[in-house]
Amino acid sequence: MFKKFNYIQKELSKKETIIGSLLKVEGNFIGEGNVIIEGEIKGSLETKNDIRIGEKARVRANIKAENVFVNGEIRGNIKAQGKVELTKGAKVLGDIETKILSLNEGAIFNGKCLMLEESKSEKNQTNSK
Repeated sequence: MFKKFNYIQKELSKKETIIGSLLKVEGNFIGEGNVIIEGEIKGSLETKNDIRIGEKARVRANIKAENVFVNGEIRGNIKAQGKVELTKGAKVLGDIETKILSLNEGAIFNGKCLMLEESKSEKNQTNSK
């Protein structure tokens, strides 16, 4: 019985929100799971996990997440605790604040970038391994 309960908890922790390619939404969104954007969004978007911006997605919003992977267009600022990755089709017009920035050939980035340092506790955990 406990194994089944643990399995259900594990599956619930993989929550995802998908904004499909036919959707146009406006507002301030706050969540905890992964977010996949294929459509259009205006406002702000915040999650404790990852955000993926699809190839045809158009986002006019400030974004805050653990990691942000961009293949579409963002007009707004991005704050990521971990990594921001801009693929070949990405277009970001705004500032980026992150620990790791990955720009692939063909990506467009017009803004400022602030690279965050690892906290002392993260450095100590890395050095102790």
